Amino acid sequence: MLKLMMPGNDMTEVAAGKKEAGRWCPDSYLKQLAAKGAERAFRPGTDWPSWRKALKERVASLLGGFPERAAALDPVVLERTAFGDHIRERVEITTCEGLRMPIYVLLPLDAHAKPRPVIVALHGHGYGSREIVGLEPDGTERSGEPGLHKDFALDLVRRGFVVAAPELLGFGDRRLAEDLDGDPKKSSCHLLALHLLMAGRTLAGYRVYETMRAVDYAQTRTEAVADRIGCMGISGGGLVASFASALDERIGAAVVSGYANTFEDSILSRSHCIDNYVPGIMPEARMADVIGLIAPRALLLETGSEDRVFPREGAVKAYAALEEIYEAAGAKDRLAADFFDGGHEISGRMAYDWLERQLKGSGL
Repeated sequence: MLKLMMPGNDMTEVAAGKKEAGRWCPDSYLKQLAAKGAERAFRPGTDWPSWRKALKERVASLLGGFPERAAALDPVVLERTAFGDHIRERVEITTCEGLRMPIYVLLPLDAHAKPRPVIVALHGHGYGSREIVGLEPDGTERSGEPGLHKDFALDLVRRGFVVAAPELLGFGDRRLAEDLDGDPKKSSCHLLALHLLMAGRTLAGYRVYETMRAVDYAQTRTEAVADRIGCMGISGGGLVASFASALDERIGAAVVSGYANTFEDSILSRSHCIDNYVPGIMPEARMADVIGLIAPRALLLETGSEDRVFPREGAVKAYAALEEIYEAAGAKDRLAADFFDGGHEISGRMAYDWLERQLKGSGL
């Protein structure tokens, strides 16, 4: 006989009801799914070249795939401003049919006469590429503190790099029309991602591919040394830097800031932006496996001790897994980490010197 819980019933029955409901929560099932995600992770003794080749192809597919033929870039210079120590341009290119993307290009003053290595600089969540080149959301020169991004593109150009800072899809001027008049830090990630998922694509995949197109464009610049290219990204830009560097062999050195972790300790431990989730990735690999596809090329991780978004505990686990991958690749000396005192933010304490060592040869 069905017994309804009505006001006035014994509270022990209410407690029993809550206990029963607890048995039906899916928490433990989700943990089981996450545990299965490590079954195909890299293990010492695995044939590394074959493992890498297969995973690289699978990751590209899970991101939604890329166009078979690249669209013409058709670059247009929108603005050019000279400063005492660098030149800033804003350039627009075609990434794929129907999409144009603005890129801030920062040039050392002597880059025309003396070409320099390139860093593709990738912003995280915020108001877009302006946030890393010293600008306010409305395009005026920065008047306040730079925040977690710390204008790291400016630090890089002052180190003598040509810097390409693309506006990632869904941020800044590349938000949906309905978001353009709102808070400049509010992205269009959610609705963009949903539309792309319905089309069998992913927002992460578009951002990765467009970063590869930024590399295409950088290689056309006479101020750039086309075969010395690095990438540096923070947070959501760290995801893009990780995947783009994993898939694009032209990127010789990568700095991943505030992202490298485990799925369980980061994006599965709290509600993150939907742009972090790649359908089907967990049965294929851990996060460290994907980042490990960068091997044997150079990789530096940055993680703050007080980062609550991508916690240090998970970053330490990821670094240990990456050490195994880089050892198998015969490139353990090309892996480094900056576990710094700080939060979810750019460090730069090691990164800028490290990039110079990786990408600058004699005479550069």
